[in-house]
Amino acid sequence: MIINRSNLSTLGVAFSAAFMGGLSAAQADWDKVAMEIASSSAKNEYGWLGEIPEIRKWLGERQVNNLRTYDYSLVNEDYENTIAVARNDVEDDNLGLYSKRFEMMGRRVTSFPDTLIFPLLKAGFDRLCYDGQYFFDTDHPVLDAAGVVQSVSNTGGGSGTPWALLATGEPLKPLIYQKRRAFEMVAMDRPDDEQVFSRKEFRYGVDGRATAGFGMWQCAYGSKQTLDPASYGAAFANIETRTGDYGVKLGLKPTLLVVPPTLRAAAWALLKAPTYVSGGAAVPNPWFGSADLLVTNHFA
Repeated sequence: MIINRSNLSTLGVAFSAAFMGGLSAAQADWDKVAMEIASSSAKNEYGWLGEIPEIRKWLGERQVNNLRTYDYSLVNEDYENTIAVARNDVEDDNLGLYSKRFEMMGRRVTSFPDTLIFPLLKAGFDRLCYDGQYFFDTDHPVLDAAGVVQSVSNTGGGSGTPWALLATGEPLKPLIYQKRRAFEMVAMDRPDDEQVFSRKEFRYGVDGRATAGFGMWQCAYGSKQTLDPASYGAAFANIETRTGDYGVKLGLKPTLLVVPPTLRAAAWALLKAPTYVSGGAAVPNPWFGSADLLVTNHFA
């Protein structure tokens, strides 16, 4: 191929098409557990987390919700991926594998939030959320009906392989994917660009700004206990009976069990099998179909 502006422009269009093909073909799971929050600055403040407004009977004047505020913010980070195309490969029309690389780049952009969200969920046993406690903890501060602070747990403890049961049907979800700027593909493909002169390569890359953080711990339960009917039942009851400040029943419904591949069989037996063996006999499985199952190696 002759190295000129017209041919390089055509080549860039082809690479962009491969990138877009990968972008649309890939699937991601992050939006099943996280809410996307748009960002317009270096960081977002989330002092409002923790308050779930409830409808009440109107007697006398309106009762204004005086929200408790927390010092919790998420700072956006920069991310990129860059592919170098050798000038000699362009001259020799040796470009077949490059299209596949750009397709993979597109796929990675689509699934990129998974690489932030699910490792963060796993780290919830050791990372702080908005109320200053670990995301999965035994002593989240919640006001009881009399306005007295009580400790509320959303973890089963343990020391084994972690798993999480989530209530994902609410607008406020357990995790946050904060997007400052979407990933876009850019090119340094002019014949007189410095890196073409010095390194004999054209460069194509994507970059964006984003971060991930914890949302509503109320919508999550994490455990390192053995995943069996007893521990899963405890998690389910914990979420179903959860209350907010002043004893308000939140009415949360567990919807999604997240596990690493090593717990696939145990999770499948819990959620997909109509019976399980107890005392040598098959008995009805009360948890059959009680939640969806998500197996991801990003949680491993």
